[in-house]
Amino acid sequence: MRNYYCVAGHLFCLEFKSELTAVPDLSQYAPFAVPQPEGEPVFTLTVVDKLPELEPVLVLDQPTEPGETKIKLFRCGEQWYSESSVTSDHPIAARLLMSGDFTDAKLEVCGGADALFAVNNSLMLLYAFRTATLGTLEMHASVIAHEGLGYLFLAKSGTGKSTQSRMWLRCIEGARLLNDDNPIVRIMPDGSVRVFGSPWSGKTPCYRNESYPVGAFVRIRRCSENHMTRLSVIEAYASLYSSCSGFKPDARMGDALHRSIEAAVSAVPCFVLDCLPDEDAARVCCKAVKEARI
Repeated sequence: MRNYYCVAGHLFCLEFKSELTAVPDLSQYAPFAVPQPEGEPVFTLTVVDKLPELEPVLVLDQPTEPGETKIKLFRCGEQWYSESSVTSDHPIAARLLMSGDFTDAKLEVCGGADALFAVNNSLMLLYAFRTATLGTLEMHASVIAHEGLGYLFLAKSGTGKSTQSRMWLRCIEGARLLNDDNPIVRIMPDGSVRVFGSPWSGKTPCYRNESYPVGAFVRIRRCSENHMTRLSVIEAYASLYSSCSGFKPDARMGDALHRSIEAAVSAVPCFVLDCLPDEDAARVCCKAVKEARI
């Protein structure tokens, strides 16, 4: 079975050749499905019964917070290899072997109970790596669409980005959620910056195939009062850098991410919102981002 999807203008293919893995429920991908694709996909992920025996060299094993997905990244000669688990105390759910340019990958699902996680996480990882050189940023953010623009709230997990979106939905008329965890930001050929919905939205099911010009990037910090501060370009770069997916130590990927982040912060206002988890924080934020457009 071969399926095609288009996310933020990038076509990709998911193929099942494994006889051991039941096809998981892929309904979150339905808004992005392309029944009759035109052109070549930027990558193809094939689910197989088993990967060959490998002799990988570990290149990345970052510590994770409790409940966070665990990913280890390796090199195998010219290829890349990763192992993913639902959390650090779970067994490996996905073994993913990727070509050096990330255009082709093979996935072994380790245990049927985690099949959706394995496919989902592998597609998200492969998408981030492959499109990094295509003016694309896969970001850890929550996004509100309002008055024709998209506003991205950035923060570490559990520190307020989804709360800020909920406050906008509650008290800012016309606000709607575009994505709550992994939106896609693209630097368009004319230099404009757009945010796109994706099939990856964390614990909040919000899978909208829509896009908007980016109105602002806002980093959320917990505080005892609500206050909005506009960032300098250098400060804004650091803020976005920490929220972008991709393997930055790889020179080609890292250079491409640098160019995209630099273009984004040069074109779009960036802020820090020090705030309480209340509706007034949303009003303060909304007022500041609107004034930045004047």
